[in-house]
Amino acid sequence: MGKQPTWDRLGARGTMATAEMVTDGHPDKFCDQVADAILDAALAQDKRTKAGIECLAKDTLLIVSGEMTTGAVLNIEEIARHVWESSVGYGPGDELTVISHIKMQSPDIARGGHTDASGVESGGAGDQGVMVGYATDETVEMLPLEYMLARSLCMGLKNLRTSGEAIWLRPDGKSQITLLGEEVRSVVLAAHHDSQVSTDEVRRVLRQKVVDPVLGSRLSPASRVVINGTGTFTIGGPRADAGVVGRKIVVDAYGPRVPVGGGAYSGKDPSKVDRSAAYMARHIAKAVVENKLANECMVSIAFGIGQKQPEMVRVVTRPHAKEVEAWVADRFRDLRPAAIIEYLGLSSPKGWTYQSTAAFGHYGREDFPWERTVSEPVEKSASVA
Repeated sequence: MGKQPTWDRLGARGTMATAEMVTDGHPDKFCDQVADAILDAALAQDKRTKAGIECLAKDTLLIVSGEMTTGAVLNIEEIARHVWESSVGYGPGDELTVISHIKMQSPDIARGGHTDASGVESGGAGDQGVMVGYATDETVEMLPLEYMLARSLCMGLKNLRTSGEAIWLRPDGKSQITLLGEEVRSVVLAAHHDSQVSTDEVRRVLRQKVVDPVLGSRLSPASRVVINGTGTFTIGGPRADAGVVGRKIVVDAYGPRVPVGGGAYSGKDPSKVDRSAAYMARHIAKAVVENKLANECMVSIAFGIGQKQPEMVRVVTRPHAKEVEAWVADRFRDLRPAAIIEYLGLSSPKGWTYQSTAAFGHYGREDFPWERTVSEPVEKSASVA
C-alpha cells in the first residue's frame, strides 16, 4: 500500500480553517435540486434507471440535458417548475422556460453498469474514479467544525425566511467562516433580500437572528463580521448568476479541509460510483470514528469502469493506527457497487430523497442511510447474491 501519509499533509485541525456554504436558493443548488428531483421521479417508477442529468440556468431559462435510460415516463418541465416555485421559492413556476434535451445513455457506458456485454461484469462500476469519505469527532455530525458553522448560518437564513419572521428575505445566500482554533476570526454572510428593506435593517436582523445564535461564545470583540458587504443583494438566484449542476462539490462534501475525490453527485444514479462509493466511503469513515478507533478518518475508494471490486481501499487516521485498516477490511468485505447500492438502499430511497441531498450538504443528516451507525458486521448486510 506504500507509505502512509501523515495527517499533517491532509490538513490538521486546531489551526486556521475556512469553509463556505450556500443556501438552497443559490443558482448552482437550484440546478442540483432539479437534476436530483428528476432522478427521484425516475427511480420511483423504475429503480433500474441509469441517469446523468445536467442543468444550466440563467434568468428564467433552464436547459436540462444529459443521458437517461429508464422505463419511467416523466414531465421534465413540471418537475423543474415545481423545484423553482415550491422547493426553492423563486416565484411562480410558469415563469420558468424549460428546454429539455435528454438522450439515452451510451451503450459503451451501460455495459459497465448493468449488462454482461463485451466481457464486463454485471453490477460493476458505472465509471472510474477515486472517492473520498471523511469523519471527525470534533462535532456531533462528525464533520469539520468550520463546515458545520458555515452550514448552520445558511440554514439560519432559510429558517428565518420560511418562518415568515423576515418576509423580505429571498432564497439566495452564502456564508463563509474562518476559525482560529474554535474561535471565529471572521464571518461573511450574504443574504438575498427585497429591495424595500434597508441595508441597516438587513444587517441588524441577521446579526441578531442568525449570526449571534449560531456562533455564540465563539465570537469575540476581535471577530470580524461582514453582512452583505457590498451593501445590497436584491438580485439573486439565476437572475444574478448562471447556475450549473455540480459546481459546488466542496460545499456538497466536507469543505476545503478534505481532499475532493470523484465527481459531482447530483443527477447521477447510484451505479455511478461518484455517488454510491462516496457515500460508502463516508459511512466507513464515520464507523471508524463512532467506534473510537480514531479521532479523524479519511477513506479513499478507487474503481475502474465496469469493475466489481475496488482497485484500492485506503484508510488514513489521526492518530495513525495500522490496525484500523484490518478492522475496515474485516467489516466492509463486499464493496461491489451492487452491494453498496443494496446495503444503503440507494435505488429505492425510503424516508429520504436525492433532491434532499442537493442542498446543505450530503453528509451529517441522520435521515440519509450512509449516516447510520454501524452496529453489526456489515458484510452480512451488504452481501448481494
